[in-house]
Amino acid sequence: MDLDDLEPKTQPVKLKDLTHWNIEDLELYIERMEKEILRVRDMIVAKKKVSLDANSLFKSS
Repeated sequence: MDLDDLEPKTQPVKLKDLTHWNIEDLELYIERMEKEILRVRDMIVAKKKVSLDANSLFKSS
């Protein structure tokens, strides 16, 4: 058994307290989060491609 199998699929998100952040830091945080969203979307596309390729390889005719 892989230890990763024991981890929950989704972890609760701990929200940051943004009340004391200045505007510049908030804007930078948004930029970083938008870049992270793009990175995650790219990973989803790549994984879907691999899944489709595997399905077509093992598809019985």
